[in-house]
Amino acid sequence: MDSRFLDIRVKGDSMWPTLEDGSVVRFERISGAALQINQIVLCNHPLRAKFLVIKRISSIDDKTAFLVGDNPDPTASEDSHNFGRVEIKNILACMIEN
Repeated sequence: MDSRFLDIRVKGDSMWPTLEDGSVVRFERISGAALQINQIVLCNHPLRAKFLVIKRISSIDDKTAFLVGDNPDPTASEDSHNFGRVEIKNILACMIEN
């Protein structure tokens, strides 16, 4: 497979109902310039080393993005409501297949 693509297994319910726990999702590595609101992205957790998260971009500026889970239960997602805005450089890839 081309190294610009990543197949990632979803762990947890923070992106339910869009992504279910255990499903495999394909991501494509992209530059920060290509990011847009509502894209689902893979990024480094800003507070936990070597921990990746899958979230949706709620808002974005030149240097940071506000990331949220899709689960309507506010306690089901650890996202920017908990850890704050994420630096664009920590966003690794964008979802291309579900």
